[in-house]
Amino acid sequence: MGTTDRADDEKTIEKKNGKKRGRKWLLLVVCALLLSAAGGFMGYTTTMRTELIKAETAAVEAMVHMEAVGLAEYSKTQHRKESVRKNAGKDTTQALVDAARYMIEGIRNRPKEVEVTAENAADFASIESCLINTETGKIDIIMKAKDLAVSDDGYYYLFEEKTYQSDLATSEYIIEDQKDIELTFSVNLNYNTTASRLFSKFVVAVKKDGAYLPITRPRYITNPEAIARYTPSFGDTKSKKGLLVDPEKLRTNELDDLGVRHAAYNIPLSRILGPTTNDYYPTIHYTYNGKSYAFNGQIMAEYDYIFTSLSNRGIITTAIILNDRSSRPELIHPKARSGGHAPYYAFNATDESGTETIAAIASFLASRYSGTGNGKVMNWVIANEINARSEWNYIEYMDTASYVDEYARAFRVFYNALLSVNGNARVYISLDQQWGKSLYSKNGYASKDILDEFNRNLKAEGNIDWGLAQHPYNYPLTSAKAWSSGGRAASYVLETETTPVITIKNLHVLTNYLQRPEMRTDDGEVRHLILSEMGYTSSQGQELQSASFVYAYKVIEANQYVDSMLFSRETDASEEVAQGLALGICTLGGGRKSIYEAFKYVDTPEAAKYTDFALRVIGITSWDQVISRH
Repeated sequence: MGTTDRADDEKTIEKKNGKKRGRKWLLLVVCALLLSAAGGFMGYTTTMRTELIKAETAAVEAMVHMEAVGLAEYSKTQHRKESVRKNAGKDTTQALVDAARYMIEGIRNRPKEVEVTAENAADFASIESCLINTETGKIDIIMKAKDLAVSDDGYYYLFEEKTYQSDLATSEYIIEDQKDIELTFSVNLNYNTTASRLFSKFVVAVKKDGAYLPITRPRYITNPEAIARYTPSFGDTKSKKGLLVDPEKLRTNELDDLGVRHAAYNIPLSRILGPTTNDYYPTIHYTYNGKSYAFNGQIMAEYDYIFTSLSNRGIITTAIILNDRSSRPELIHPKARSGGHAPYYAFNATDESGTETIAAIASFLASRYSGTGNGKVMNWVIANEINARSEWNYIEYMDTASYVDEYARAFRVFYNALLSVNGNARVYISLDQQWGKSLYSKNGYASKDILDEFNRNLKAEGNIDWGLAQHPYNYPLTSAKAWSSGGRAASYVLETETTPVITIKNLHVLTNYLQRPEMRTDDGEVRHLILSEMGYTSSQGQELQSASFVYAYKVIEANQYVDSMLFSRETDASEEVAQGLALGICTLGGGRKSIYEAFKYVDTPEAAKYTDFALRVIGITSWDQVISRH
C-alpha cells in the first residue's frame, strides 16, 4: 500500500476516532446530567464543561437547578416511555440528549410533595371516573391529584370496598402504580361471578407508617349499561296518558278503548320470592354471582301475562318494587326489623346477604322483562314515597343524611343490576307531595330535603342517571279541585321553591327545581320525571273529578319536563273509598264514571268536545289561562 493510501487511511481512522470521541463526550455529558440529578456535579473537568456547552447549553443551565434523587427518579419515569417512542430508530446520541432534556423539563414541572394528614387525607386526591371500558371489558378508574402524597414508598394502591363497607376492611389491595398526579387503574369486572365488582366502590390509598391510608373518597361504577345484554327501544312517548291498571280487566278492551300509553303495576317482593306450591308452575331457579335464588313460578306467570298484555298494546310499563314482609328476611333493613306496622320497609344493603339478594332480584326481573318473551318493563321505581318513613318505607328514625344514605346504597345496587341487563331502562326514586315539610307523616321528611340529599349522596360517590317518580296529589287528599287555591291549599300550595306542598297546580315549582345545574345529569340533561301516582276523588261529584283530571292533563301536556302521568286508578279500591277517596275511572261495580270519556279523548284531536266542559267548572274561559303558567 502506498504512502498516500496510508495517509488517507490514517485520516479516515482519525475521523472515525473523532466521532467516537464525540460520542464518548456526549455520553459523558448525559452521564453528568444524570449524576447531577442524583446528587449534583461530581468534579468534572474544564474540557468536560466545554464539551457540555457545545452539546447542550440549555442543559447546563438546567443542571444548576436540579433537585434531589427523588426528583430525578420521578422525571426519569415520567419521560421514559415518551422518549422511547419519539426516538426509536434515531441516532443514539440525539436520543440521549433528548432524554436528558425531557428529564430536566420534567424536574422543572414536577408537582410538589405534600404530607398527608388526617385533615386532608380523604380529599387529597379524587377519583374522577369509574367506568366499564367497552373495548376491554375492564373497569377503568381514573385518579387525579394536585400534588404527590408523601408516604412510605413510591406507590399508590387501589382498594375495593363492598357496598356495605365504609372503610378499608382488608389490607389486600387490587393493584398498585407509581405515584403520579394522574393515574388510570384497570381491573377486571368479573361480572356475574363470586368475585363480581359491579356493585363495589373503589378507593386509592397510600402506605403511611406501615398502614394503608385512603386519599380519595369512594367511587362506584357509573355506566353499568356498558355491559347490558339487552337494549330494547323505550317506546312511543308522544302521549303522556297513563293509568294504574286493573289486572282483572286485561282480557277486556278497556285499555285500548281508553288509549292508555303508560301503565304502572306493583311488585311486592313477598309475592315473587320462594318456591312454587302449585306443581303446574315449577319453581324458577336463577343463579347470580354464583348463588341460586328461587322465584315463585305461578306468581311470575301472572306478571308475565300482565306485562306481556301491556307490551303487546305498545304501553310503556312502570314497575314499582316494594319491600313488604317477604320470605327473605335479609331484605329488611336491620333497623326496620323490630317495631313498625307499615306495609313496606327499608331495603337492606348493610350486609352481604341483603346486598346480594337485592342484586339478584333486580337482575332476574330485568332479564325476564327486557322484551325477551315475557313482556317489557322500562321504568323501575324503587320503593314508595320514601319521605313518608313511618308509613311507606319504615325504618327507625334518623337524621336525613343517614336515612338517605341507607336508601341510596340499595338504590345504587338496583340501578347497576337493572342497567347491566337492560341498558335503556330508567330507575326512579319515589316521593310524595310533601315538598317543603312533612305534614302528615309521623317523623317523616320533606321531599325536597330527601331529593337534595339523594342528589348530593349519589354525586359524591359516582353520579348516575336516576329519575324522579313524584305523586302530586291534592292537599288534603280528599280535596276534589285540582285548581283550588282556597281553603287549606291557600297556605300550603305556593309558588315558591320552599312551598310546603307540590300539587298539579304548582308543578312548575318542581320542574324549575329540576332544571337547576346541580340537579342535572353529568351530561347537563334535566332528569326524567314521571308522575307515577296521582288522582282525584269522585266522592264530591263525578264532574269535579273529571274536570280535575282535564285540568291536570292540560298542565302536564304543556310541561316538557314531565314524561308521563299515571292516574290512580282504573277501578275504585274499596279501602280507599271508605276514606273518601273514590279515585277510579270506574266504580267498584265496573260502571264508567264521567271521567271515562274525558280520559279517553283528552290527548286526541277530538279533545275539545269532551273536555271543554271543564272550563266552566274551573271558572276560566280558555286553557291558555292554565298553560301560560306552566
